[in-house]
Amino acid sequence: MNYLAHLHLGGDAPAQLLGSLYGDFVKGLLVGQWPADIEAAIRLHRRIDVFTDNHPLQLQARARFPVERRRYAGILLDIFFDHCLALHWADYAREPLPLFTGRVYRLLAAEPRLPERLALIAPRMAAQDWLGSYRDFAVLEQVVAGMQRRLSRPAGLDGAMAELERLYQPLLEDFRQFYPELQAYVARERGL
Repeated sequence: MNYLAHLHLGGDAPAQLLGSLYGDFVKGLLVGQWPADIEAAIRLHRRIDVFTDNHPLQLQARARFPVERRRYAGILLDIFFDHCLALHWADYAREPLPLFTGRVYRLLAAEPRLPERLALIAPRMAAQDWLGSYRDFAVLEQVVAGMQRRLSRPAGLDGAMAELERLYQPLLEDFRQFYPELQAYVARERGL
């Protein structure tokens, strides 16, 4: 899952939202460098990633990609599933997406101690509405291009958008089957 899904699943309290996002920016052991409630949310983020990576529906979705693309299929599914969540947000959340994303952006702007890389991108994330813009499939092209710039072998994502377009309907169906199972898992993990 990518940023939007982690934020949606992690809980509504400020520390839960922060930790849900920090999970992509804080690596290694958690030894008290963050408040306990933020570290708990980072741990949940990590459990969500493990659950997702090993789920049969996720494996099925990755198998839809050509063999030569499978190494990158997880990355592509993360961003595509955030697109599905943003586009069909009302099916999974009560709070309208613009209100939710605005709340996240305000929280990030007010937080004085973000992880270094997150502190660098948070202003752009808000200014360009990264979370809400996932509704638009065309935005994924910019996201894929950004990921390519960070990869040691960027050619691995060449043609990825054409594949996502070709696989759109089956991957959307995979998301629709998987996300409620992920929500149920997170509810159990959070004791809800």
